[in-house]
This record gives sequence, C-alpha cells and structure tokens, in this order.
Amino acid sequence: MEKKQRMEVLMRLLQFTDSALPVGTFSFSNGLETAVHEGIVHDADTLQRYVGTMVRQAALSDGVAALHAHRAACRRDMEALVLTDAALLRSKMNEESRLMLRRMGRKLAELALAVLPHEWLADWIEAVKLGDSPGCYPVAQGVVFALAGMDEEQLFASHQYGVAGMMLGAALRCIKVSHYDTQAILYRQAAATRDLYEEVRHYALDEMQAFMPQADILASLHEKGRMRMFMN
Repeated sequence: MEKKQRMEVLMRLLQFTDSALPVGTFSFSNGLETAVHEGIVHDADTLQRYVGTMVRQAALSDGVAALHAHRAACRRDMEALVLTDAALLRSKMNEESRLMLRRMGRKLAELALAVLPHEWLADWIEAVKLGDSPGCYPVAQGVVFALAGMDEEQLFASHQYGVAGMMLGAALRCIKVSHYDTQAILYRQAAATRDLYEEVRHYALDEMQAFMPQADILASLHEKGRMRMFMN
C-alpha cells in the first residue's frame, strides 16, 4: 500500500472511531449507570475492572459479529451479512442492548452512505428498513470498514476502543474520576486488544459468547430504574 493510501486509510480509521461521530454512543453506558448506583463501580480501580470485563465480553460477541460482517462485505455476500446481523441480535437478552445496537447501527449506516456512496451498502440499508436485517452497530461497523478499505484488525481495534470509550465517557458523568483517570484506563486497555483479537478471530458465529448474567441483571435493573445520565 502506497504511503498516500495508508494515510488516507488512517484518516478514515480516525473518522469512524471518533467519539464525536454522530451515531449516539454518548447516550449509552453498557450498564455503567446501574453499576454505579448499586455500588459496584465507585472509583478508578473498580471502573478499570468493569471496563476490562465489559470490553472482553464485547469482543467475544459483538467483536466476532463485526469480523464476520467485514468478511461478508469484502465478499459482497448479502446472505452471510444478514445471517450475521440476525445472529448477533438473537444473542442479546435485554431490550436496552437490542435498542442500542439497532439505533446506532442504522445511524452509522446512513451516515456512511452519505460520505461513502456505495450500492451494496444502500442495498443492506434497504434490507434493514424492510425488516429483513436488524441493522446492528457492530455489523454496520464491519460493512463500513470493509467498503472504506480498512482491514479487520483496524476494525477490531476501533470496536474495542469504542466500547471502552463509551463507558469511560459515561464515567465522567457518573463517578468522581478525572479525565486523567479515564485516559490512563483507556491507555492500559489497549494492551489487551491484540490478545483478544487472536482469541476470537477464528470464532464461528455460533461460538459467540454473549452470556453474562451480571451484565444482563444490571441492564434489567436499568430498564426499570431511575438512574440515568440524561433525564427529561
């Protein structure tokens, strides 16, 4: 790959990994609000353990789906993409997770189509609108990264960064931690990314490990609770 092309791909990676990307990630916390309310997370140390656990869980489920979606997009295999999308949604037990995945996925796909016009992407968005494909966010990430010329390692790193960043951004509004604390946690979390990728890169879809009862309990409490980063 030529130097100019490498720089262009790097810029795209930064763009689609940026926390300011308008897909709504700031509205969700992966259960952190409830974990704080229940006293599970209360300082930088407990926050780091929580983030590490949730990032690993995301790698074993959403990360696997993202990789399969990327490969399907590279092959222009719509059937495989829709199967991946449906498998990921079925793995989510709580309504909030399903809502988060579908809302953010649709926003990312529509945003990408505006900046990256592509007939195959448009066809998948139409399938989502018709209800033939759920439109989950990790699947949309896989599609967008493939069509934008980014490889699956870059996709996986971006996915992991996004999961951690979502929680750490929420932590600044929920816990008495500083930006220094959250940036230190994010920096340390990066060290686990390669090992997680090597662990899941050969997983089949039916090997996704989405079962995490503690997280599902926190999510169920959050659905009925009053602990919210944003109230209206």
